[in-house]
Amino acid sequence: MKTASTENPVRLSWLREQGLRLDAAPYLSGAFAAKQLLKRLSVRKDPLSDLTAGHNGGIFNGPKFSRVYVNDPEQGVPFLGSTDMMEADLTHLPLLGHEVANKFQYLEIQPGMTLISCSGTIGRMAYVRPDMRGIWSSQHVMKVQANPARVKSGYLNTFLRSRFGVPIITSHAYGAIIQHIEPHHIADLPVPRFGEEVENRIHDLVEEAASLRAEFQSGLEEATRDLFTTARLEKLLDLRWHDQPRDVGFTQRGLTPTTLRALNYQPRARRIIDELREVDHLLLGDICKDGQLSRGVRFTRVDGAIDPQVSYQLVGQRQAFWLRPEGRWVSKGKTPRAVLAQDETILVAARGTLGENEVYGRPIFVTGAWRQKAFSEDFLRIRSGVSEVSGAYLFAFFRSEALFRIMRSLSTGGKQQDINTELCAAIPVPLLTAADRHRITETIRTAYRKRDEADVKEDQALDLLDKAVAEHTGVAPAELPTPA
Repeated sequence: MKTASTENPVRLSWLREQGLRLDAAPYLSGAFAAKQLLKRLSVRKDPLSDLTAGHNGGIFNGPKFSRVYVNDPEQGVPFLGSTDMMEADLTHLPLLGHEVANKFQYLEIQPGMTLISCSGTIGRMAYVRPDMRGIWSSQHVMKVQANPARVKSGYLNTFLRSRFGVPIITSHAYGAIIQHIEPHHIADLPVPRFGEEVENRIHDLVEEAASLRAEFQSGLEEATRDLFTTARLEKLLDLRWHDQPRDVGFTQRGLTPTTLRALNYQPRARRIIDELREVDHLLLGDICKDGQLSRGVRFTRVDGAIDPQVSYQLVGQRQAFWLRPEGRWVSKGKTPRAVLAQDETILVAARGTLGENEVYGRPIFVTGAWRQKAFSEDFLRIRSGVSEVSGAYLFAFFRSEALFRIMRSLSTGGKQQDINTELCAAIPVPLLTAADRHRITETIRTAYRKRDEADVKEDQALDLLDKAVAEHTGVAPAELPTPA
């Protein structure tokens, strides 16, 4: 249950502004507190629409349209939805056919844009990096394109995603079951101007973070490509899975009590495994014998304060793939430490369905700042127990399309699938030379250091904005409205 803060209670003037509306939602969103604080600022405030430029004035989403998806990258463009835009690794986006994409050229996102989810969960945001050019977005993503002659894009993004921007944006949501906002709802949002020095510093931090995230993405892709190319398995980098004959009418001999499910013997996946067996390799079970190859621990969730001193941030399968997971905080005192993951553990989403765009079967890599997060039992945990094969090297292998297809083929269960760990232990892992393994390991580790650095820079940008607001209102930074 959300309650009003005693430091900033709902005031009679707020009720009058809302026509004496007595339901709690408008007053608990933080929008009124943010608006009142912005009114106290001693600096100029410009309407958002005066600071944007481009299609429809620079604030737009798009019409509803029929989506035609394709499998061939030459026949389509990567397509971003309101959840996809939160993801850290954009390698596996669905492809929207050129025929449809060409009708809506303005839906191609541009570096420096701020993306805002405008249908369903309102107010989630992402900053478009240089490497995201060439991606189209859905009508459920609102685009805000800064006018470079009026404002720096990084500063505008920081304000919009701040404790002041988000509550005001979300307060305009309408609808019963599915919430929406439209461009005209936020056109008058007041954006404070703190002068070139402050705004440029904030912008530079956001741009540096965007560049680091682009390098993070390219580092992951390079490591995987390096591993398969060095192992002379280049053809597994471009599987064209759906172009291969369907897995029907095949026979399988040598069955064991381990499994009788046809999916576990599908020819397309078996051909990948056979290719991996042709090169020097170790079995995953042998690599993880003194490490870990098991599901996470089950535990009772006891909610805790949003404070890393006393609580863990609990990350589930969906948000594990985001740049900055949101979510539940659970009490450290009531939660076993086994919910944490040791450094360089691979977590594979191990419960779900076989839909092409589902996360089931996809891996994440736990290192750096993410070692402080708790993870649900729905992940298969893979941790190397041999010094010759690092967790980073394993991750470069597991994030490939080839391993995604293999992991899907090891499914067990009914509607909700799970991964058969006994079959998983038999996966052959290419074993390159020590020098090759070291090079690939360092590429992955460097990429994740850049990801953590990007997070820090984005947080520094928000801190600079908070200090600027505090300085021009006389409110101490600790007394500012709680972040949304």
